[in-house]
Amino acid sequence: MSPWFKLTLASRITICRMMGIPVFILLLTYYLQSLKAGQPNEVLRVWALTVFLGVALTDALDGYIARARNQITRLGRILDPLADKMLLLSAVIMLTRPSIPALEPQLPIWYTLIIISRDAFLIAGAFVIDHLVGHVEIHPRLTGKLSTVFQMTCIVWVLAAWPVAPFKWIVWSGGAITVFAWILYFIDGFRQLEHSEASQLET
Repeated sequence: MSPWFKLTLASRITICRMMGIPVFILLLTYYLQSLKAGQPNEVLRVWALTVFLGVALTDALDGYIARARNQITRLGRILDPLADKMLLLSAVIMLTRPSIPALEPQLPIWYTLIIISRDAFLIAGAFVIDHLVGHVEIHPRLTGKLSTVFQMTCIVWVLAAWPVAPFKWIVWSGGAITVFAWILYFIDGFRQLEHSEASQLET
């Protein structure tokens, strides 16, 4: 039997989602090039938006199937958030283009820097805690989910070429929530280290 069919249906959907990310990047790259050349190809923009929404929305589908069929696996727990991060980070980076003023609205550099810095901090922090404590516990928080919602909203807003004025408020709100979520994750990590040190002293 092919290794593909040995995977759960949820994992196969997740892998298909990941395969859609290069397609999204390719479409968006050609659209940005058309903007830079002064001949915007709106068909490419619409297709990039369509692929982004397709990859993003099927996240709920593979999660539902994994739970409904009791197909939650270690591979799925790794691939699913990886697919989300790959999609969101690639979109955020590519839609931050101060060198292409024709892209309006677009994500400001400071917002993109906050998102990348937070993700890098979380990954590095998880490795440090796992190394020092032996395991790491990541507690999902409402602020973390809200920051992802704002991030996706900003991406869709840019790809849909919606009005610039309201977009500024969405970006500022998303940035504030992302920083707040970052602080809460830092506190969680610090508490895990403290708890581990206290347990070692007791023994």
